[in-house]
Amino acid sequence: MSTRIKYRIGKSTAFQALTVVLSASCVIPLLAILFYIIKAGITKINWSFITNVEKPVGEMGGGVAHALLGSIIIILMAALIAVPIGIMVGIYLGENKTSKLAYWSRLSVDILQGVPSIVIGIVAYIWMVKPFGYSAISGSIALSIMMLPIVVRSTEETLKLLPDSLREAAYALGMPFHRVILKVIVPCGISGILSGVMLSVARIAGETAPLLFTAFGCQFLSADIRKPMETLPHVVFKYAISPYNEWKELAWGASLILLLWVLLLNIITKVITRKWKVQL
Repeated sequence: MSTRIKYRIGKSTAFQALTVVLSASCVIPLLAILFYIIKAGITKINWSFITNVEKPVGEMGGGVAHALLGSIIIILMAALIAVPIGIMVGIYLGENKTSKLAYWSRLSVDILQGVPSIVIGIVAYIWMVKPFGYSAISGSIALSIMMLPIVVRSTEETLKLLPDSLREAAYALGMPFHRVILKVIVPCGISGILSGVMLSVARIAGETAPLLFTAFGCQFLSADIRKPMETLPHVVFKYAISPYNEWKELAWGASLILLLWVLLLNIITKVITRKWKVQL
């Protein structure tokens, strides 16, 4: 074996080893965060912590039941707003690739995806909070704006993966456009669309900035969407900046619950993504 071939093989091996090392190093920050939060928060989580609400200042104990309920309600309402609109816009962009409206819509979605969450919170504050007051509805609208670009892009990219022969076969059978979309295109790409929806939910599950301007928070257990409502990210923020050691310890427990929630949503997304490619 010539020296030149040995040199090329050695360089290729070194590059592969460097790639493996750098790839493994990306996991280290995640493992460090997981280890630290689990270590600090696992001792704070118990049945009382999950089922009780926040205690007044000076009283021991307290929990995050009100925040868990509030997070579930606000995220569900945000999904009800963003998912139908996002899927319909994604279908339009996937079916109309060259029109001017599709171009400007796609550009708007890309720009919206890069807007900081705190800016979205300020806009939602001007639109909803100033005329109507703090409420869970305002928080849901702010989070739905953040969800929208992810749902749109995932739907569009999923539909691009489907072969044109599906549409052509459906049209050849005399199916109208709306039935082709609802009965053929969407069912074939449902796994990719669902993965985008789950990814968008995981994206907003840990957002705090928009909720500071909209949902505001509430220390009582409430399901009234017209009133301020507590969420897990806001509880973590409030507990962490408090001057009381008891609340700071509770912040670690709430952080662990929020982390486990986001991890679960991402795992579900990965499972759904495995079915992205439809067997045709």
